[in-house]
Amino acid sequence: MKNPVINIQKTEVLSDNHYILNKVTFDYQKKDGSWITQKREVYDRGNGAAILLYNTKQKTVILTRQFRLPTYLNGNASGMMIEVCAGLLDQDNPEQCIIRETEEETGYRITAVQKVMETYMSPGAVTEILYLFVGHYDESLKVSEGGGLESEEENIDVLEMSFEEAYAKIESGEIKDAKTILLLQHAKIKNLV
Repeated sequence: MKNPVINIQKTEVLSDNHYILNKVTFDYQKKDGSWITQKREVYDRGNGAAILLYNTKQKTVILTRQFRLPTYLNGNASGMMIEVCAGLLDQDNPEQCIIRETEEETGYRITAVQKVMETYMSPGAVTEILYLFVGHYDESLKVSEGGGLESEEENIDVLEMSFEEAYAKIESGEIKDAKTILLLQHAKIKNLV
């Protein structure tokens, strides 16, 4: 459905090196009926999915740790981030994506996931919709060591820890990733673990 108070004038590609950075010029009708023209840079990296793997019997969760250059450039001295497993949708749907990414990154072959929500993580600049899931894991589902794909130059540490330890890392500042915080808080509110 098209919004009648928005008129896209033009879209210019500024970069398509890895993802796409556009400069969009658009008209926007204000509440008083007048129109203004604005220009915004918009980063399109596709949509993604993320999952918190949890084990109710052991009261544990699976998280990942990897280097994230943007955080390194903005105050994270090591550049390492503790996060839930996540990945970009290729040609598949969010459920297929997160099941595939879970095996690639964590080594667990899961078959069932539960969708928690869809969210825009940085709506002022990034088009991405992130689909958030939770899923149960146990040792019987472990098929590899995980760590990501070499072809994608991934170098991911797989972390298993108690839910309470993971949740405490939000307050300590060891976990600063928004999708991870959302999913850990969801687990806490819903008493998943």
